[in-house]
Amino acid sequence: MKVNGIEYQTVWMEGGLVKMIDQNLLPFQFQIHECHNYLESCHAISSMIIRGAGAIGAAAGFAMAQAFIESDHAEDKLKFIKEARSAIEATRPTARNLFYAVEKVFDAGRISVEMAINEAFSIAKKDAADTRLIGKHGSELIEDKANILTHCNAGWLAFVDFGTALSPIYAARDQNKSVFVYVDETRPRGQGARLTAWELNNENIPHIIIPDNAAASLMASGKIDLVIAGADRIARNGDVANKIGTLDRAIIAHHFGIPFYIAAPLSTFDEHCRTGKDIVIEYRSPDEVLFQDGIDENGISRRIRIASPNSSALNPAFDITPAELITGIITEKGIVKASAESISTLLTKNER
Repeated sequence: MKVNGIEYQTVWMEGGLVKMIDQNLLPFQFQIHECHNYLESCHAISSMIIRGAGAIGAAAGFAMAQAFIESDHAEDKLKFIKEARSAIEATRPTARNLFYAVEKVFDAGRISVEMAINEAFSIAKKDAADTRLIGKHGSELIEDKANILTHCNAGWLAFVDFGTALSPIYAARDQNKSVFVYVDETRPRGQGARLTAWELNNENIPHIIIPDNAAASLMASGKIDLVIAGADRIARNGDVANKIGTLDRAIIAHHFGIPFYIAAPLSTFDEHCRTGKDIVIEYRSPDEVLFQDGIDENGISRRIRIASPNSSALNPAFDITPAELITGIITEKGIVKASAESISTLLTKNER
């Protein structure tokens, strides 16, 4: 995607340096963050400098490649690499793409450092290609003058390029379809209000930010035609882990008979995970609920407490949407049902 006329990907690698768009600074500042070693890349993932399933996966793959490069200076290379792998995998436990990338780069690196680097680049390249195809297939669901609800950010910032939930919207726009996007603010970190809205504004796509608790009212009044969300992990039976609040949207959409789609590449599917009950849910710091970051009227960055000073908070980062609430899953191979049979067939064909 372009920012100020320049083509960018969300994350990339130059030599042993991993570079990424600092998403914690958006939408107020556009800045490139540099990670000089795998531990710095780990910090970038855990602190959400980079976030989103595909972007996390690509960053983790590059971090694993960095670890292989660094292992040349270790006394016990294998021990160093295994410890690095554990550290990278511990950064975000829910997103399947992270584990997918780390495993592939780890296996390649056992052959050579060069193979690890090549595999990391291959994963990032495939992520961009897959999400472009998700846009192509998903755009078939979008009619002219459609009103679409999104949750969290599953645009190009969440992947190497194009994105998942937003990719069909970009593709529909390129097909000269008129679309309007209702953007859930997505508390507590505001990925919708900060990132999705920034993306859509950058692409000149009409949109409006709504409070998370306004979705039901908008659906009830007939203002939403379609819901598209992303995914961080998909179980074999079609259950989906995604940003907290996705389950709410699915329940409401089901009640009002509104199509609810998940968009995700095959790297998000976990064939070893039977149902959503097997997915580990990440719990993050209560501070994300109790405080908010922003800029004042003078453009100065500030952090303020917005909740009772004597109260704590519970902050689950994800929830599980059961397969029966999902109309379909948009993948790079096409649109499939959220069912064990359809997913098994999809994954089996992909292995051939």
